[in-house]
Amino acid sequence: MNETRDALAPADRQRFDLAIEGMTCSACSARLERVLRTTDGIGDAVVNLALERAMIHTDPARADLDAVVGLVRRCGFDVGTEVGAFHVDNLADGNAAERIEAALKGVPGVLDVDLNPVLEQVRVTAVSLMVPDSALVEAVREVGHRLVPESGGGGQAEREQRQTVRERRAILLAALLTTPFMVQMAFMFGGERTMHLHMPPWLELALALPLQFGFGLRFYRGAFNSLRGGGANMDVLVALGTSAAFLYSLYQLLAFGSEAHLYFEASAVIITLVMLGKHLEARAKRGTAAAIQELLNLQPNTALVRLPDGAVAERACRELAIGDVVACRPGDRIPTDGEIVRGEADVDESLITGESNPVAKGPGDAVTAGAINVDGFIDIEVRAVGEDSTLAKMIHLVENAQVGKPAVQRLVDRVSAIFVPTVIGIAILTFFGTWLAAGSDLETAIISAAATLVIACPCALGLATPTAIMTGSSAAARAGILVKDITTLEQAHSLTHVVFDKTGTLTEGRPAVAGIEQLAGLDEDEVLRIAASLQQGSEHPIALAFREQVERRGLKLADVEHFKNTVSRGIEGDVEGTRYLIGNERLFRDKNLDPPPREMHRGGTEVWLGASLPGGDALLARFELVDELRPTAKAAVDELKALGIAPLLASGDVVEVARNIAGDLGIERVHGEVRPEDKAAIIAELAESGAKVGMVGDGVNDAPALAQATVGIALGSGTNIAMETASITLMRPDPRLVAGAIDASRRTFRKIKQNLFWAFIYNMVGLPLAAFGYLSPSLAGAAMAFSSVSVVTNSLMLRTWKPKLGRATGGKPAESGRL
Repeated sequence: MNETRDALAPADRQRFDLAIEGMTCSACSARLERVLRTTDGIGDAVVNLALERAMIHTDPARADLDAVVGLVRRCGFDVGTEVGAFHVDNLADGNAAERIEAALKGVPGVLDVDLNPVLEQVRVTAVSLMVPDSALVEAVREVGHRLVPESGGGGQAEREQRQTVRERRAILLAALLTTPFMVQMAFMFGGERTMHLHMPPWLELALALPLQFGFGLRFYRGAFNSLRGGGANMDVLVALGTSAAFLYSLYQLLAFGSEAHLYFEASAVIITLVMLGKHLEARAKRGTAAAIQELLNLQPNTALVRLPDGAVAERACRELAIGDVVACRPGDRIPTDGEIVRGEADVDESLITGESNPVAKGPGDAVTAGAINVDGFIDIEVRAVGEDSTLAKMIHLVENAQVGKPAVQRLVDRVSAIFVPTVIGIAILTFFGTWLAAGSDLETAIISAAATLVIACPCALGLATPTAIMTGSSAAARAGILVKDITTLEQAHSLTHVVFDKTGTLTEGRPAVAGIEQLAGLDEDEVLRIAASLQQGSEHPIALAFREQVERRGLKLADVEHFKNTVSRGIEGDVEGTRYLIGNERLFRDKNLDPPPREMHRGGTEVWLGASLPGGDALLARFELVDELRPTAKAAVDELKALGIAPLLASGDVVEVARNIAGDLGIERVHGEVRPEDKAAIIAELAESGAKVGMVGDGVNDAPALAQATVGIALGSGTNIAMETASITLMRPDPRLVAGAIDASRRTFRKIKQNLFWAFIYNMVGLPLAAFGYLSPSLAGAAMAFSSVSVVTNSLMLRTWKPKLGRATGGKPAESGRL
């Protein structure tokens, strides 16, 4: 069940986001989308094959959820379901059970209710994504009872795992039944001495029968649904080709017995290999919905609400209202968008804004739900809830981008729509025109028509795409590049621009001391040692940067006494008998010691060190901290330029930092101080101009842009949400693999087109030969098999692919010295 879906829909229309089951190719999604869009009461519909989702907007007065679900089922598909487990209070008698069951079944989208009065438990089966727990709780409350969600319901991941196990078992069993045919085919090609090693005809039939009408039943169903909807998909091709081979072989067996020429192996191999290809495609689609759940998990379930008497009470975040005041402790995630009304803290907003360092926040400053309170006690007044919150807007952006229709349609399905009726027409002409009209006997006409259908078998066509995807993606995976689906391969090869996030993508993602300016005569090592000693008990990223620099120089830290941490400002303490303080400008202004203005060399973070000396307080040093470039960043940009792709930089850091980083890397187009929605807007603007845009990022804040991009690319060192949202994941933090991923896409897509060419060239040459009687079904079957071999062999050539990685430069290490 989901808590926020309905909140994201506009008030003047209903939005149904349904999981669709039973689609096999783009012809299916296009047919369902066409039916939905032409139905009265439905304003718009987008069916996404890769995500197996349909986003439907309806007029509530003319089309409710039950009507939409019924329409989907009449089209031959089904909607996904989920099971929620709940505890019911005060379930005392049968009448109460009946009232509760009736109330739950009255909630739109609820399909079944299983109530256990003894355990006071209820399991609700509902349409996936469409029934929030709050709707069920409210329905039961209205009949006088309390419904409490429990864990342990039948989750999506569990159902997908069961489905995967079933598919693997089916493929294994189909492969076992097909193996004898494969062995027999190998002997057939071994010459005259091995031709006698045939299976008995009735054994061939016994093996082929369960393959054709057991495992192949799914293709007949898909073909029926496709034809009923007025289209033709890959299922039609599979059903037509395998049926032709099987029925012709059955006719031969019944007519000629042991002397018959049989082609059961053709239908058996086709069904098994197409099953494998569909399984690989389905496996690549799964898990995408986890991106939304990762965003939802950023916001805590509960918040500590400040009461009028100053005490706090725990309340569900969904029950918060604008004007409430919530308390947030150190280490907690901020539960709501709001404004600090009391207290100060450093807030880590890196998952939201992309800012690499925690930001000092105090009264009057805005904070965002999901950010982490690093070190302070703060009270926050709620300023935004529901669809107005930052997280809800991010979820909305990700959903819209993910569910949107891909720009490139499946090439196989486009040509299949023409190929299938053409082959049928040729077979009919062959049967009635070429032979019966010419005075040939019925048997000759059947053989010629059968040969026409056998040579048009879609085995190679079915293998063209999945074998290239399997081989190309496997080669990419060995290089550390994970590609989710064919849509990504189709789109990545045509990218014209790549937008990079900065922090954690082109840079290491952690600050380092880049420069030291001495202000009172002490040498660099001494001021660095004092600064690191003051911060040795802190886990703040800036403190870690100082300690790393000290370790690099081999300096020894001193003990600190009378330590004092001033939230959002800095640290004070006694080191070797002298009182020192280190922090930002606010700390020193509080001490009536204003640091002089300085021009930042690279726009890094400023940290000041001061001391309380007998003659008065004095500034001792100024430090600049920067985030180092990854050693491979420059090579990554150069490799993209070599591919003819324009690199861009979009960062949440200040403009000066972004420009300096871009200058070091040779990137000309730079965007600084951008928020997540700004990155998505930049990509949308490029797309409107006709560009194909890739986005490279590693954080939750990159999720909307990753989803908005033509192809999203995430570094495996980043967050789960980035990896789940992106179409490509780089398993090691090496940005050079971005160019490698695009090159793998180009080569794989080139193989797909080559495979499709070979798959059709045999038909283009063989169909006329078969129609005019120059090919027997045996030769037609051999030509079909050879076409499959050529396709697989061509795909296997991708196994040797490796990315071209430019030489790492060693990065730009932090340098100490005067700025």
